Amino acid sequence: MTLDECYELGFVVKAHGLKGQMVAELDVDNVEEYLGAEEVYVERPADSGKLHRFQIQRLSVQAGSRVLLKLQNVDRVEDAELFRGLKLYRPLADLPELDEDQFYFHDVVGYTVVDANLGKLGTVESFYEMPEQDLLAMAYQGKEVLIPVVDELVQYADEEARELHVTLPEGLLDVYLNPASREKDEPDEFDEP
Repeated sequence: MTLDECYELGFVVKAHGLKGQMVAELDVDNVEEYLGAEEVYVERPADSGKLHRFQIQRLSVQAGSRVLLKLQNVDRVEDAELFRGLKLYRPLADLPELDEDQFYFHDVVGYTVVDANLGKLGTVESFYEMPEQDLLAMAYQGKEVLIPVVDELVQYADEEARELHVTLPEGLLDVYLNPASREKDEPDEFDEP
């Protein structure tokens, strides 16, 4: 299994107790959907790009998106401590099914961004998962344009046409293409009226 065949499930926060349990933070919408998972993959720092498969013995919700995780053959606190900070992965094939109007970020990288008013704009380069909200990074006229991933702006993905349909707020592209004009519009705090 390689990183390209997996998605990031979360990461190990710390060891828990003396018998190899760990606290993990899962980056998923519904932790309950993953309680039946039988295995997880881990990338160790020394093996860049290589994933190691571990059987899950127990997985239970601790609070919110935090879970208690017990992996097979990790039976001591010293063994669990070796996992601190390491990312957990699952195969892409095991992702839960989405509703028709939903998509996974990795599925639309490379899609053409099509605005309802402006037509074809650029290409989806990546996504930034920020604490406040996720941002779509689009390559447009040699610049990176960030678009908030919210229902009002990002409508749907057309898998067959490889297009991501959006409705951008007026002036968003100008912020990236003409940053100097934005500065001119803002009054300088030292300017006299």
